[in-house]
Amino acid sequence: MRQTLERRRLGRSDLEIPVFGFGAAHLGEFYARLDEAEADATLGAAWDEGVRFFDTAPWYGRGLSEHRLGGFLRTRPRGDFAIVTKVGRILRRPRDPASFDRAPWTGGLNFEVEFDYSYDGFMRAYEQSLMRLGLDTVDALVIHDLDIGYQVEEERLEANTRRLEESGIKALEELKRDGQIKAYGMGVNTGHSLETTARRVDLDFVLVAMPYTLLDQDSLHRGMAGCVERGVGVIIGSPFASGILATGSGGGANYGYDAAPEAVQAKVRGIESVCARHGVPLPAAALQFPLAHPAVAAVIPGGVSPAQIRQNLDAIEARIPDAFWAELTSNGLIDPAAPTPPGR
Repeated sequence: MRQTLERRRLGRSDLEIPVFGFGAAHLGEFYARLDEAEADATLGAAWDEGVRFFDTAPWYGRGLSEHRLGGFLRTRPRGDFAIVTKVGRILRRPRDPASFDRAPWTGGLNFEVEFDYSYDGFMRAYEQSLMRLGLDTVDALVIHDLDIGYQVEEERLEANTRRLEESGIKALEELKRDGQIKAYGMGVNTGHSLETTARRVDLDFVLVAMPYTLLDQDSLHRGMAGCVERGVGVIIGSPFASGILATGSGGGANYGYDAAPEAVQAKVRGIESVCARHGVPLPAAALQFPLAHPAVAAVIPGGVSPAQIRQNLDAIEARIPDAFWAELTSNGLIDPAAPTPPGR
C-alpha cells in the first residue's frame, strides 16, 4: 500500500474524503466491454494501493457499475471506505428485454431508466442503490444529470428542477438529518449548470464532470468562484476531460465523451510540449491541477485495469516544478488567475 492520501472536508458537511478516488463509470462498460475478472482485479488493485473513496451511479451500465462495486466493497470493513452514488433515475424492467437497446452503454444491463426528481423518486432510487450495492449505507448522494444534455428539452429541465426544489430536496435533507447520509450534492456537466441549476437548492458539494480541468477554466470566475463564496465543496469527476488528458492528443482521443475536436487537440499539443520540456507526464498535470483550487476536495478518475489504477496513483504523486505551471500560464494554456499546485 502507498502512503496514506491526504483527506479533505467536503464543503460544509462532516464528510472527509481522500483527495484521490475511484470513478466507477467505466465498470458500466461505456467505451468497451469489461469482463468480471478484470473488473474485480481493477477494484482489487485500487484497494491494495490504498484507494478508499469510490463513486458510482445507477446510470453507469444501467446498474452494472453499482453491482460490481458493491460486490467488491461488501466484503471490506464498512468503516474503511467512503462511497457516493446518485439519485434522479429509477431502473425498471424493459417491456421487451430481448430487443432492448442499452445505448449509450456498450455493455451494461437490461434495465430501462426513468427520470424522477421527486421525494418518492429519490427515496426509491436510494433504496434500489443500497440493494444493488449490497450495502446498508452510503456516505453521500448526488442529484444526477439535471442539465439540458440529458433532459433534452428546456421545458422538461425546468419541470424537473422545480420538482427537485419542491419535493426531491426534502428527501435528501431528511436522509442527512436522520444520519443515513453525511452529505448531498449535484452532478454538473456544464459551466451553465454550475452557475444556474446548482444554485437553486442548498448543497454540500457539486460533482463537476467537465467545466473545470487543465483544459478548461472558463468556470473559474463564476461557477467555481460561487462555490467558494457559498462554502460548497467540489469533486472533479472527469479530470482527464473524458480521455484526452490521459491518452494525449492524436487519433481516437476523446473529449467531452466524444471525439476530440481539432481546437482541443491543438491545445493539448501545446500542453504536451510544455510537459516534455519539464519532464512532467500529462496525466500528472491533469490530476494535480484541479486540486489546487480551494473548493476542490478530490479528483476521481476512472480505470479499467490494475495498470491504469497504478498509473493514476503514480500521476497524483509525481513531482511537478513551479516552472511548469509558470510556463503554462505564460503561454496562455491555463487561466493566469487559476490556482496551481505548489512546486515539488
